[in-house]
Amino acid sequence: MFCFLCKSSFLHGRQTITATASQSYKLLYILQRDPSVFRLSSSVRFISTTNTSNQQSFTVSYLINKCGFSPETASWASMYVHFKTPEKPDSLIAFLENHGFSKTQITDLIRRQPDLLVSDTEKTLLPKLEFFHSIGFSRPDLTKLLSNYPAVLKSSLEKQIIPSYNFLRNLFQSNDKTIKAIKRFTGVLVYSFESHLFPNIKILRRNGVPESNIIAIFHRKPRTFMFNPVRFKEVVEEVKRMGIPSDRKKFLEAIFALRSMSKSTLENKFAVYRRWAWSDQEILEAFRKYPTCMTVSEEKIMAIMNFLVNKMGYSTTLVAKQPSILHRSLKRRIVPRALFAQELLSQGLITDIKLSVLFDTTEEVFLKRFVNRHADRAPELLKLYEEKQNTSEKMKMAPKLNIVVTRRIEFGLLFCSSINFLQALPRYNATWIWRSILTVYRVSVPMNQKELI
Repeated sequence: MFCFLCKSSFLHGRQTITATASQSYKLLYILQRDPSVFRLSSSVRFISTTNTSNQQSFTVSYLINKCGFSPETASWASMYVHFKTPEKPDSLIAFLENHGFSKTQITDLIRRQPDLLVSDTEKTLLPKLEFFHSIGFSRPDLTKLLSNYPAVLKSSLEKQIIPSYNFLRNLFQSNDKTIKAIKRFTGVLVYSFESHLFPNIKILRRNGVPESNIIAIFHRKPRTFMFNPVRFKEVVEEVKRMGIPSDRKKFLEAIFALRSMSKSTLENKFAVYRRWAWSDQEILEAFRKYPTCMTVSEEKIMAIMNFLVNKMGYSTTLVAKQPSILHRSLKRRIVPRALFAQELLSQGLITDIKLSVLFDTTEEVFLKRFVNRHADRAPELLKLYEEKQNTSEKMKMAPKLNIVVTRRIEFGLLFCSSINFLQALPRYNATWIWRSILTVYRVSVPMNQKELI
């Protein structure tokens, strides 16, 4: 049964498992001639498994008793860190407590980066904290930043963190702007600029994007530049074909809207808009006018369109001409303002109102323009508006619930069909694949609500 070419690769970092037909024949021949290989292999595996099991058992017990992990979470974390004694883990926890980390932050940090438990706190961690304090991070800001993105603590201070900070400082010409960018995406300090940032900036420059626009968008959304340059170039070409001038800020907004999704996801968004009778030309015009209308989730698009078209009576064409509406909160803005405007129209206080004015203005401007302005003629308007806000709080987005349930069902089916396959793999590869599945489906199986993912 080994006549076919059996070649399977599970890549993670530098590890590759590959078997060819000739290797399979050799393995089969050895096993047939000398069955004792099975016994020898089993003995070695038993000794190795026993040692590992003992370490894991102590690690799991420590994580449960000292860190408050659930048994499932502790078992998962023990796949990435092993220790026989509590000295180093105790040292890390004491170190973090002395530097202002709360118990919750310490738990989050260890959960996201378990191998920090065996770090040398004085040699590897303390210099990094001192550096961040020296460039202006307050203790509360730093504890929040590191507990949310502890991978920074695993990066080299001299070779990675300091050079990245110096580049950002020179780019923004401001320490305050640099700190804000790091707060927005801490990973900017650990990503390879040569592999992501520099090639993508070069692509934008070649396509005529002004330097000021590049710096502005990078400061506001540093994560968006950490993207595969090959795919990034494809997205830039796609936006150019859509007819958006490269010297406008919308050009960059369109790029980062498209780069945030796969081609299949983009097609699904088009399909949702088509369900509401938008033509492809209307969809394209909406994207040119407000690129982030493509980043709105499918369930939110459906919920907003259902409310505006089916409940409030607006035409789909009217909404297509004002796509920024789709980025507003249905519960906190669209529902209360739409219901309130309906009351104003019924009382004859207004005769018409543009959707952009109704939904895109700030709360302060809206109150001044539509509530306070008519206070002398209708003093109950403010109370009425508050009632409409309360009404919107009671509305439920059923489509979102359905999608969540569907994804949980999909996950359950995937779990059942994959368990035998995962058991047959080496632990490292099985763990990596399993984590990928959990990430895709956002399932918190081993933890209390927000753990693991």
